[in-house]
Amino acid sequence: MKHPLAERFDGASEILAEIDSRTSDTRDHLAETRATVDAYHPKRLRLAVTEIIDETPTTKTFRLASLDRAALPPFLAGQYVNVFFDGTSRPFAISSSPTRLDHYDLTVRRVPGGRISNLLVDTVDVGRVLTTTGPMGTFHHNPLFHGDDLVFLAGGSGVAPAMSMIREISELGLDRTFHLIYGSRDASDVIFRDELDALAAGHPGIDVDHVIAEPDAEWTGATGFLTADTIRALAGPLDNRMVYVCGPQALYPYALTQLTALGQPRKRIRFEANGAPNDPTAQPHWPAEVDPTGEVTVTVGSVSFRTPRNRPLLDALEDNNLRPEAACRSGECSLCRVRVVKGRVHTAEEAELRLSDAQFDYTHSCVAYPISDVELDL
Repeated sequence: MKHPLAERFDGASEILAEIDSRTSDTRDHLAETRATVDAYHPKRLRLAVTEIIDETPTTKTFRLASLDRAALPPFLAGQYVNVFFDGTSRPFAISSSPTRLDHYDLTVRRVPGGRISNLLVDTVDVGRVLTTTGPMGTFHHNPLFHGDDLVFLAGGSGVAPAMSMIREISELGLDRTFHLIYGSRDASDVIFRDELDALAAGHPGIDVDHVIAEPDAEWTGATGFLTADTIRALAGPLDNRMVYVCGPQALYPYALTQLTALGQPRKRIRFEANGAPNDPTAQPHWPAEVDPTGEVTVTVGSVSFRTPRNRPLLDALEDNNLRPEAACRSGECSLCRVRVVKGRVHTAEEAELRLSDAQFDYTHSCVAYPISDVELDL
């Protein structure tokens, strides 16, 4: 008997045939979907160090290839992977071009007093297997919102995402202008100097200016810091061009002041999330009466421990073998969210909280600090 819809509208027979085919479909669609998601957004990658490039006396690039897949997951120039090492993790921007998925390059600069950067630079050899997340992060070019006329202010290893963007422009011949203004302490510490200069010379849309804070007698380029006058002299009028900023935490408030002095709107400035604040007590909502070095008790289930108030909760948890999922460690990605069951925490300005977080007492543990004794739910 004919289906009652068969003659009601054009194409009904094709739709009914599709319904019949789907009701007899025995494929595992959930598994197929999971495999597709994992191919592009894997939770973990096992990557072997195939080459180590000495960039400067303080910086190395680790070239990583997959042990499990022919091609690595695609990424957008400017994104990072989170590297798990020594019981904790740190995000590092991918400095290689997204056009090349046979490897990722991670460029790591030694940070004075830094735990993971120093361990990577000092102890990792070719053949070492590292575990990372898949690529993630929002610090990448979006042509619809950012336009194709870009300025990038970099300091130190903050040049890594800029290097990925520049390599992509050069390799694909993109019709995009990109002006890198790169501040370094001295000329010996400029990462990728020769390649950056060669790419700028060979591509009309790429400009690179180095600014050296402590120049020697042979340096003939720009000197000092990335001041408003220096930015204007090198980049010309910003005219609402999108400006990216990446570098040490101290660069961010300074760069914002200089760019604001040039009349640059805040909505046309993009800062890469780059760690917890150096001094959470400097933020205006830190309670003035609270001693940041005083210790409090953190309780998670049956585990309790003492920690200073000025240590991020995520670090304190990891110190005690409690490891929430984490990636950016800068308050942006939200993977390390925990619920504060009891007590009071200071959530830093860097946290990109959801509207519902305050209602249900969630915070991002990577940029949250226990003000009183607290009980957490992971």
